[in-house]
Amino acid sequence: MRRLKVEFGGDLEITYVMGGLARRFESPEALIVPWLEVAERSRMPVDPRLWAEAPPSSSYPACMAVKAAAEQGADAAERVLRALREGFFCFRRKLDGPEALVEAGRAAGLDAARFRVDLESNAIVEAFGADLEERREFGELELPFLRFGDGPPLGAPSDWHAAALAAGGTPAATAQPAPLDVVQRFGRAASVEVERVCDLAGPVVRAELWRLATECRVRPVRVLTGVLWEPA
Repeated sequence: MRRLKVEFGGDLEITYVMGGLARRFESPEALIVPWLEVAERSRMPVDPRLWAEAPPSSSYPACMAVKAAAEQGADAAERVLRALREGFFCFRRKLDGPEALVEAGRAAGLDAARFRVDLESNAIVEAFGADLEERREFGELELPFLRFGDGPPLGAPSDWHAAALAAGGTPAATAQPAPLDVVQRFGRAASVEVERVCDLAGPVVRAELWRLATECRVRPVRVLTGVLWEPA
């Protein structure tokens, strides 16, 4: 997704539809191995000990938090979605209650008082319900997936660029970003994300990021299976 944002710039408008992974996690410990398998495939850092220590009861509150954040704009929704993903996947945070969610929104730069009001409103419940109905149109398709306009859902990032072009997208006329540019733009990124946005080989990106770390320009944030990078 981040590569698309860089490639297509302002020509890309994203609407997040929350699929509601689980109304209730019945056997949270059973998710540890699948998370590790996803980490191996994606090369994204994860820490699945969340599911053994303090598992969230449901994904629905976090989904509604993203819908509530959208009331403050698409960028706010994106920031909160990223914060929640990092909280769940990397930092073992039990983000399934209003106080934890409001704190995540505050950390993501939202107006926390407004966010709290929206999070508790019936309108957000209805908006999330509409998202669930839209998600059900696609049966058991694995989350997450992406659609361009009325096109088919796409799960593989390798298909996204061609689909964006087919939907009428126009690539932005910008230079290929350097690893430091990516970390500074997005605030925190995994090595594999930097690779994809910069279109550089993994060893090149990792060597550059560690070089930047020695110069105190980026900071490594260790996660159980990998590293996130943030501005120093």
